[in-house]
Amino acid sequence: MHPMDLFSSANRLPLDRQVFTVSELTSQIKEILEGTFVGIWVEGEISNLRRPSSGHMYLTLKDEATQISAVMFRSSNRDLRFTPKDGLAVIVYGRVSVYERRGEYQIAVEYMEPKGIGALQLAYEQLKERLAQEGLFDPAHKKPLPLLPQKVGVITSATGAAIRDILHVIHRRFANLQVILYPVQVQGETAAAEIARAIEDMNRWGKIEVLIVGRGGGSIEDLWAFNEEKVARAIFASRIPIISAVGHETDYTIADFVADVRAPTPSAAGEIVVTSKDQLCQRTDELVGRMVSSLQLRLQRHATALSHLKGRLQALTPEGMLKLQRQKLLAVADRLERGSFAILQLKRESLQRTVGKLGALSPLAVLERGFALCMRLPSLKIVRNAEEVGLGDVVLVRLCQGKILCQVKEREM
Repeated sequence: MHPMDLFSSANRLPLDRQVFTVSELTSQIKEILEGTFVGIWVEGEISNLRRPSSGHMYLTLKDEATQISAVMFRSSNRDLRFTPKDGLAVIVYGRVSVYERRGEYQIAVEYMEPKGIGALQLAYEQLKERLAQEGLFDPAHKKPLPLLPQKVGVITSATGAAIRDILHVIHRRFANLQVILYPVQVQGETAAAEIARAIEDMNRWGKIEVLIVGRGGGSIEDLWAFNEEKVARAIFASRIPIISAVGHETDYTIADFVADVRAPTPSAAGEIVVTSKDQLCQRTDELVGRMVSSLQLRLQRHATALSHLKGRLQALTPEGMLKLQRQKLLAVADRLERGSFAILQLKRESLQRTVGKLGALSPLAVLERGFALCMRLPSLKIVRNAEEVGLGDVVLVRLCQGKILCQVKEREM
């Protein structure tokens, strides 16, 4: 039969038809999709991430062209090592599911990992950044280690190489130091909780002066317990100084950043926690030398002060006081003599200036220049005007050298 025969010439619709209800169609689509797309891997970028109180995680996966809804139920996302965020490129594993009530399909995610970087590495970076912002790595919070502790606590595996290395170094450097081991699992699901609880227990016990927390080397998965937030916060809350000794020198964990001191290896932790006897002896010799120098300097200062006090005490004896007063009297007499001489000299110079001035104003000085002084007799009144004398009057004329009596013969007015 020709295909065109199936359609009426009027409206081109199929003549025989099967009508589905919405539920029937959705059910068939659900059956096809969920039966076909099982155990699939999908790559995309997270957007519209939501985390309601139910604990489920709802998000959208998108690429340059399209997007698809996804859900990761609480039972699946509680084991995530990292924190999903909008804009993060991820690869997910799951299946396509259809929500029949709305006729929508989505991916039910069972596993998620960041694209291009391991989940553990991303979780490490995220936690490190968050704790750094909270100040858990701030040097201001670091506690000093005791110089020579009497009891050292070690939190690690009882059967691992770390405890053997630590004990070997400590006993070699200071054999009589007491070491208390708190055995814990250092890897696996329960390790972080055990390590955190051990730190809290040691603090409650209160007889440990310093703690070493660590283990030997391994992969990032092996060391992961020391990257857990609960361990980091237990270290930060510890009143006992903590040395972190995790893995090899190139291994860095969150515990290393929070601890008061990081040891590159467990053996190095043993060297850090206790000073060797040779070093103590050397340090003691240095301190003794500094003490002797300090005492000598102090004795010298006291001797100088004593000598000064002796001098002052001598000055307070009758003999000393008499000597001091004699010195003061001599000093005063000297100052008086010098002052009197200076005053006398000033007076002499002043007198000479006054005599000079008086000499310049003396009538005798005028007479020396050729003038004469005329006085009436017998009153000796100085004649200043010719009218004061009459013809025939006798006047006394005083010259520079001698006197003469003159009779007025003539006057000129």
